[in-house]
Amino acid sequence: MIRDAKFLMSKRLYAVAPDSLTLAAKTYHVSVRAVWFRRKNGVTAACIGQLWDFQRPAPVDAAEFLRRHDDGRYGGHCEGRWDGTRYWGAQEPEVVEQHLALLRPMLAAYPAAPPGFDGWWRF
Repeated sequence: MIRDAKFLMSKRLYAVAPDSLTLAAKTYHVSVRAVWFRRKNGVTAACIGQLWDFQRPAPVDAAEFLRRHDDGRYGGHCEGRWDGTRYWGAQEPEVVEQHLALLRPMLAAYPAAPPGFDGWWRF
């Protein structure tokens, strides 16, 4: 992935949580927590989910994961989305509240990456 200094909606950029690397040892499935903005029909939405890849050998940290992650055809795996009016995603009330606690201020601060996330990354 490539790190961009400036946010441009047209580049499909992601902000990642550097301390969120997870590994599934036997399958080499690796992921990091990510947030991003998307626009559809003129409505901007804040999204939360993960960027994932299969990497062997397993990366030691999120920085190595991002350096080696070069296939962006699937984009981020979205787990929740807030457009200022409607929420789409998880059904469990506690997960919905966790998502909205991050997505509401993120959308209000558009185009800034939320605290704790390193942005902006693209394929």
